[in-house]
Amino acid sequence: MSIRIRAAVLAVTGLLVAGCTSTGTATDTPRTTSPGADAKAPAATGLPDTLTSQRPAWKPCEAPEGGEKPGADWRCASVRVPLDHTKPAGETIPVALIRKEARDKSERIGSLLFNFGGPGASGVAILPRAAQEYGNLNRRYDLVGFDPRGVGKSAGVVCRDDKELAAAEARTDLTPDTAAEETAFFEDGTDFGAGCARRSGKVIPHTTTSNTARDLDLIRHVLGDDKLNYFGISYGTQLGAAYAHLFPSHVGRTVLDAVVDPTADGAGHARNQTIGFQRALDNYLKSTGEGTKAGNARIRRLLDRLDREPLPVGDRKLTESLALPGIAITLYSESSWPALTAALAAVEDGDGSQLLALADAYNDRDPSGHYSTQSHSQRAISCADSAERPTLAQAKALLPEFRRLSPVFGAFLAWDTAGWCAEWPVKGERVDPDVSAPGAGPILVVGTTGDPATPYEGAERMAKELGAGVGVLVSNEGEGHGAYGTSSCVTRTVDTYLLDGKVPAYGKRCS
Repeated sequence: MSIRIRAAVLAVTGLLVAGCTSTGTATDTPRTTSPGADAKAPAATGLPDTLTSQRPAWKPCEAPEGGEKPGADWRCASVRVPLDHTKPAGETIPVALIRKEARDKSERIGSLLFNFGGPGASGVAILPRAAQEYGNLNRRYDLVGFDPRGVGKSAGVVCRDDKELAAAEARTDLTPDTAAEETAFFEDGTDFGAGCARRSGKVIPHTTTSNTARDLDLIRHVLGDDKLNYFGISYGTQLGAAYAHLFPSHVGRTVLDAVVDPTADGAGHARNQTIGFQRALDNYLKSTGEGTKAGNARIRRLLDRLDREPLPVGDRKLTESLALPGIAITLYSESSWPALTAALAAVEDGDGSQLLALADAYNDRDPSGHYSTQSHSQRAISCADSAERPTLAQAKALLPEFRRLSPVFGAFLAWDTAGWCAEWPVKGERVDPDVSAPGAGPILVVGTTGDPATPYEGAERMAKELGAGVGVLVSNEGEGHGAYGTSSCVTRTVDTYLLDGKVPAYGKRCS
């Protein structure tokens, strides 16, 4: 789970939704001019005219399987980008887009692109469902979502089918206690990577965040924008910072909310999240009146019991490995804490259905047993980014420290460091990214003090790493993953910046 927290876990906040099946169709012949398109917009660097001369051909979006059309105001298209940015004239892949045009054409600022995190979240699927939160911004901006390379309709990575995913879920203990469980845990990670290589071997070497940032600059150009106006959440902050580092002169009004720590390596991210999730769980337990010591001990006993004797739920079983993400998902928003209270009480009464349903939301599994491919994209992007390949021995060495930091989540997150990119079939790009962006305009960096997945300290570090005069820290005193739309103070501050260009004072605090 370390850093690779899926957008699906935000389902319970009411902003985002579980599952990332694309809601739009992509077209491969972009030709018509979009509103505001300007041939004088700075070209994407080093790309041939066949790519830079594209114009998206916006068409009505098709309804997704089992879903509803995004509505008459939404249009879908695609932009071709190089599969390999070191070979810009070579093979291309599509990047799927969805757009809702600005309501006030006379006051239109330009496009505002969104990335909702993951990595692996489909902006094409999520933006129409989350757009109500951004209604004020839509007055002057075209709202634009996209599927990053390796996601959804953008050459989406596929590694396993539903039957294989269900079998792996049933057989793999994510907190192994025996040598046999450790071997099975590591072999599952290796097998997952092999499946990615078989089904998506052409794409997975190129799914890095830096390549997606290069795609963004081409999208910016073909949309006709002089600068990229951007709103990134969770992993989307990592992508936004990568763009700022690569293209500082093209940075427009940019907001990074729920910020990934750019200074941390893999173990550092896992450590941050161990602290963050335990902090959020303790805040929840304090709110119930139970107290942190007694509450943590009760949850630990429940998890140990599920590890020894999984609880039958129909033809499935609630295991410790499913209960842990089921608990974690509820910590993303204070509004979902009652769901955790109810699910834990039900388990203690012998009913695991509520906690299993929460785990399914985290794992992008629908009631029919179909899984989305977000976890496939997520792993491909994470392992293409990171050059680290931790071993089982290195993960085990973290266990004593991580268990001290969190009796509930510590072992889960320590083991995760080794299970994710085990024997990954392609090399990773780096250990931690350079996000310095000298010459870029001011970027709002929003951190929430009770954020479990991207703890507040990461926002402080991101603001510093972006550089003086670039990173502008905004601190939200509250709970949950992401502040916009939850904190009225943060929402006003961000809207004033994006709509009017007014930059808040560094360190502005909201509560």
